[in-house]
Amino acid sequence: MANQNAAEQETLGSAMNKTELFFENHAKTLSYALLGLIVLAALVFGYRSLVVAPRAEKAADLLAQAQARIETPTPDYALALEGDENGPGFLEVANRYGATPAGNLARHYAGVCYLRTGDLDNAEAFLAKYKRVKGLPGSLVNAQNLGLRGDIAVERGAYAEAVKFYDKAVAAAENDLTCPMYLRKAGLAERALGNRKQAAEYFQRILDRYPASFDAREAEQLLGSVNE
Repeated sequence: MANQNAAEQETLGSAMNKTELFFENHAKTLSYALLGLIVLAALVFGYRSLVVAPRAEKAADLLAQAQARIETPTPDYALALEGDENGPGFLEVANRYGATPAGNLARHYAGVCYLRTGDLDNAEAFLAKYKRVKGLPGSLVNAQNLGLRGDIAVERGAYAEAVKFYDKAVAAAENDLTCPMYLRKAGLAERALGNRKQAAEYFQRILDRYPASFDAREAEQLLGSVNE
């Protein structure tokens, strides 16, 4: 029961921590960075720059309008998702411009909004529709996408499935920000399964590879708890 309670702390109320909210608050920056990549590719193929680039730029502008709805002290996730007469939401951008980088990113953030409003089924569906991209900053979004799918699995009590998603999230973007966070979550999920040895290995990886990370201090305490 204690192991289960430890993992249940990673529910929707705590899963979206400050690290993940960082990504949520920088969707506009990420979308324009991805837009730059598609515009560069379009220029290589000549005529495509006349169609692909403007469409991608329009999608990025609309995505920014939706993003503004959650860049406030009191984010309105339902409004960011659905939009209104003052501007589109993530769903509209995803449906109208799904083939563009911004449209792809809109699917991811639609999943985030559904998750924040407690709709796990739609959150899972839209997060799964996101197509992972290469390079930075895409790899960071890739990692968050996989990590949030792991959070959904935890919410449903599917801890073994959650570990797989967290492992993929760690592999998606090697950095000191997201990797220790997802290693910690994987360790908690293993502990919920009663796998103390595997949990200890995850916590130890944080201490060995990311000793200066935000999660290192907690990892040290968690390691002590599974070794008792």
